[in-house]
Amino acid sequence: MNVALLAHEGFPDRAKTAVGVLRYAEYEVCAVLDREHAGERVRDHLPDVQDAPIVAGIEDVPERVDALVIGIAPIGGDFDERWRPDVRGAIERGCDVLAGLHYFLAEDDEFAALADEHGVELRDLRRPPDDLTVAEGRAREVDADVVLTVGTDCSTGKMTTSAELVAAARERGIDAALVPTGQTGVLIEDWGIVVDRTASDFTAGAVERMVRERGADHDLLVVEGQGSITHPAYSAVTCGILHGAMPDALVLCHEAGREAIHGYEPFAIPPVPEVVSLYEDLAAPVAETTVAAGALNTADLDEGEANRAIIEYATAIDAPATDPVRFDAAELLDALV
Repeated sequence: MNVALLAHEGFPDRAKTAVGVLRYAEYEVCAVLDREHAGERVRDHLPDVQDAPIVAGIEDVPERVDALVIGIAPIGGDFDERWRPDVRGAIERGCDVLAGLHYFLAEDDEFAALADEHGVELRDLRRPPDDLTVAEGRAREVDADVVLTVGTDCSTGKMTTSAELVAAARERGIDAALVPTGQTGVLIEDWGIVVDRTASDFTAGAVERMVRERGADHDLLVVEGQGSITHPAYSAVTCGILHGAMPDALVLCHEAGREAIHGYEPFAIPPVPEVVSLYEDLAAPVAETTVAAGALNTADLDEGEANRAIIEYATAIDAPATDPVRFDAAELLDALV
């Protein structure tokens, strides 16, 4: 499927959904929409993903496009009205629109009417199933090993680390699967539940359902984590995933040099050893687990600095660590299976 990615004023640093699609999805990306970088190319910013032109708007995409993907998930998941002309234009071109927002496009009167007129689908990835229930505490019953990525903050590489671990496991001949819990993972895998939209009572149940559905079919499940247990806004979803997945092991994700919660800078990230203890202690009453490995985002460091930062991080968490994008996930996988 040919897609265009909407990432206005956010590409690449604040458009993690767009970057995830470029790096891991099987879609053919025809263009990235970003007024700020129009005229440039993806490779000017991200040399290690599929390339595409960056254009100012949907009208500048010359190729046939099957779908427009909203590649930004802003704090609160709201719809930016500056995106409306591009979404309208995409629908009028006969494109489906895929969005991972809390604002449902299918409930927007203008978009719904246009979609009906042009025979296209508005796919709201965050819309949860209607039949969710509370968890039963049964995720540990699955035959597969279950690994959960957790973080010191949002946007520290949990989805990326999850995807890299699954790819590394498959290369090694391990039957592994990603359990997607966020809009980017659902886009990449074409299944899953975006758990931050579920009723709080049902979050753990949603994760448990996915683990139990796939646990008999694979030897290793890597559950995509969300938020952080230390986040003043998103800790609830993190706890729900942790208790619902009942993981055998955790991978702690962190960005080198980040000292405060992004967007909530008055809140400092606790020292990494404290974060390790918080996750392990919180999990213990439901299902004991350990931080068995660490993933460190070193994108802003040169290679020498990155190596030093990884050694310091591994020491701090008392477990193997690496940057799974800059290097690879083999060392993490060794610690987990």
